[in-house]
Amino acid sequence: MKGAGLAAVKWAVTVLAGVLLAWLGWQVFNWAVLKAVFQPDLLACQSLDHAGACWGVVAEKFRPMVLGAYPHEAQWRPLTALALTGAFACVAFGSVWAPRGWRLSSRAAWFLGLCWLLGSLGLMRGGFAGLESVPVSQWGGLPLTLVLAVASLVLSLPLGILLALGRRSPHAGLSLPCTVFIETVRGVPLVTLLFMAAFMLPALFPADAQPSLFGRVLATLSLFSAAYLAELVRAGLQTVPAEQVEAAQVLGLTGWRIQLKVVLPQALRAVLPALVSHTIGLLKDTSLVMVVSLHELTGSLGLALGGDADWRPFYFEGYLFIAAIYALMCLGLARLGRRIEAGWQQAVR
Repeated sequence: MKGAGLAAVKWAVTVLAGVLLAWLGWQVFNWAVLKAVFQPDLLACQSLDHAGACWGVVAEKFRPMVLGAYPHEAQWRPLTALALTGAFACVAFGSVWAPRGWRLSSRAAWFLGLCWLLGSLGLMRGGFAGLESVPVSQWGGLPLTLVLAVASLVLSLPLGILLALGRRSPHAGLSLPCTVFIETVRGVPLVTLLFMAAFMLPALFPADAQPSLFGRVLATLSLFSAAYLAELVRAGLQTVPAEQVEAAQVLGLTGWRIQLKVVLPQALRAVLPALVSHTIGLLKDTSLVMVVSLHELTGSLGLALGGDADWRPFYFEGYLFIAAIYALMCLGLARLGRRIEAGWQQAVR
């Protein structure tokens, strides 16, 4: 009897939860689709009185939300850069899911990635082939988010590896500075470091040699990321058996060649899920740069709606649109990381 009563309670809770979820799902669908306005019709949106979603704000403010303050007459350039990014992402995903014989080699992948990065940056920066130069201070939106995320990851990964190796060094003169740097940076919020880079760091430079705000923010993100990556890599290094190093020494490898050929590949493979999580976190952390007046994707939304009293009441729909972009990027990175991990496990077997 006691078991039957418990089963009845579980069944009742399941039914109530299902009914509640169905009701919530209907309310969201009714607000987001059935009663929504999809055209950039301000009067129709205002007449809803928030009873339905005004997706027209996305259609009306798409360019300033996605591209920021980039000059309007040259916005085809960041749009082309985003198209190149999408093409590179399709090639990368396709290579990971392709049969083994059709996959890109590491060198080809690095070459394509370098071409994509330099091509996108050059197109947005201009200053050649008749393209007007656009300073980084006018970049914004999704392109700036991607540039900050990719550049800070590329810069911080080798630095994080060096910090991890330095912290494990038996020499106190090398391990102590690395340890102090890692623990100090990890103990300070990123927002604090960004404020210091934006408002305190310029005081250390002459007035005629001030580093750009973009450069200071990029350096801050890179150093912050390197401190966390160092701990991830150090955890991976501890999983590599000492016998692996001894075997490499027997084969004639020494010093850095052992680290590059034997230890680091195994260490990075062991912490791949954590590295993917860190990359996703770094991508989302770029949204914090808006506090120092760099208008990436989230900051561009504030610029697009903050100065327009007519469309300002529809911030919620705008934030949902920005959240959807972040979700797609993060879910894509997570899926890519799982696929790479599965491929490595199959190769080991």
